[in-house]
Amino acid sequence: MLVLLPALWACGGGTVQTRKAQTAEERARERKALKVAVMPTLDCLPFYVARENRLFDTLGVDVRLRYFSAQMDVDTALAGGSVAVAVTDLVRYARLKKQGTALSLLSATGAYWQLLTNRNARIRALRQLDDKMVAMTRNSATDLLAGYAIDSVRLKDERVYRVQVNDVNLRLMMLLNNEMDAMLLPEPQATVARNYKHIVLMDSRKLGLNLGAVAMRSDKLDGPDDRRLALLVKAYNMACDTINKYGVAHFGPLMERYWHLKERMADSLPTNIRFTHAALPRQRDIDAAEKRLGQRR
Repeated sequence: MLVLLPALWACGGGTVQTRKAQTAEERARERKALKVAVMPTLDCLPFYVARENRLFDTLGVDVRLRYFSAQMDVDTALAGGSVAVAVTDLVRYARLKKQGTALSLLSATGAYWQLLTNRNARIRALRQLDDKMVAMTRNSATDLLAGYAIDSVRLKDERVYRVQVNDVNLRLMMLLNNEMDAMLLPEPQATVARNYKHIVLMDSRKLGLNLGAVAMRSDKLDGPDDRRLALLVKAYNMACDTINKYGVAHFGPLMERYWHLKERMADSLPTNIRFTHAALPRQRDIDAAEKRLGQRR
């Protein structure tokens, strides 16, 4: 038994060394991986589909999704450099860039928002938002859209109480629990609200604005020709094609697993939603976002 002890100790030491080497290797892979911030919203679906269908692995790029439910947390991750890419909106992009974050635009997205009012509040027109609470996130697309709604009916800005609720799921729950008069919601949260008979007063798609975007930290990439970036875009485009082929409702199980969205809600999502390949936002949308940001300063 005593003769075996050195051998056992050596094996144990080898195991520890192996584990340390594996840990160091994983940390190195983690540093080199392309990290993408996503939220439980429909504009992020291509990234989830690319991950679930192993498109990143197939293309040979290490992409790691980072999951958030609050827009401000995405901003913090992007500004702090813990992610290199994030699904965001043009107002938030403009704000971060103005604050000195080295950002560039990778693509527009098809994100849209609806202004919904609590069915019990008896609000049927935008002018009835006077003296009401509207949940949104400051310095974001929802801020711009809330301002548009107020201005369009010539309400005084101080007469509509914009309440900052950053977590998109919490914002939805406040509507369902009758804690808020109105709010701006993206999909699929807007579909959930509609299914509970809450009222749509405004839809950003009817305003000619496309504010969804994918932004990237320029200083966290190996230049504009970073191979990882090209493969990320390729996987994104492939995922868009897959979603368009099967329809968004097909991915109900994925939404339930990651977003806790019941499949019956996924079946209620608009059937005409189409995902387009990565392409830069329109200049007029960028200009609208920057203008609104200047007005909020």
